[in-house]
Amino acid sequence: ERGRAPLLPDLLRVLDEGPDRVRAVTLDRGDIGRYQEAVDPLHRSLLGILDGPLGDTFATETSTRIDPASPAVCVDISRIGEADTQLTAAAMLAAWSDGLGTVAAAHALADAGLAPQRWFFTVLDELWRPLRAASGIVERIDALTRLNRSLGLGDAKITHTLKDAEALGSEADRAKARGFVERAGMVVCAGLPRTEMRELGEIVGMSEREIELVSSWSSPPGWAGTGINEEPPGRGRFLIKVGGRPGIPIKVSITDTERALHDTNTRWTGNELNLAKQGEGAR
Repeated sequence: ERGRAPLLPDLLRVLDEGPDRVRAVTLDRGDIGRYQEAVDPLHRSLLGILDGPLGDTFATETSTRIDPASPAVCVDISRIGEADTQLTAAAMLAAWSDGLGTVAAAHALADAGLAPQRWFFTVLDELWRPLRAASGIVERIDALTRLNRSLGLGDAKITHTLKDAEALGSEADRAKARGFVERAGMVVCAGLPRTEMRELGEIVGMSEREIELVSSWSSPPGWAGTGINEEPPGRGRFLIKVGGRPGIPIKVSITDTERALHDTNTRWTGNELNLAKQGEGAR
């Protein structure tokens, strides 16, 4: 159909029809058997996508397009099940690709004088998910983020631990993933175990005092008198490292509204409160 972007089913239909322009690049020389032999691997892959769990996500038009003029855009994929690692990774990569494509489009409009010049900051959260999904994805992420300077783009890659890179299947992928940290202009660390801080220190360059400070934030909380865990010592604490300069420790404070919105511990804290009340009633 004219007026809309082509979809995967459209590509499948073109392969089935086999127009002359497509058959010419397969060198079938008028032999339909040679043509089918050439396109069958791609045909098989497309059928696997469309008939599998990825089909419902990638076989139709997007319901909401990214507006380049928006002050902020968040792509929420939380409805995808935790166990569906491949779909999660595919959705994350698609969202990142679409986002960076929107950035490039915004710059093209600005260069043509059709839109104001804008600068962008992207957040690639939960980086460990696509890293573990399949081999070769590291290279795709690397390609997505290498040209950010020419795009007037800053980006933050967020993951839990350096060991996410060590879990990759090939040494080439592990080296590229470690390169994300080595090339970073700024590294922000939350509480990490001492052994991991030493590994990170070899890449970033940290003093013994900085390693001691950040590793102390990973300690478990103490016990409060009510029986409810106190706030962990590392909550909201980060160390900002820029090159070989001394790190800057900070503490992020949030409002009560933000605390309620981002509380991922409700199942535990609610149970602890009930236990505390039961304990008081038994006295």
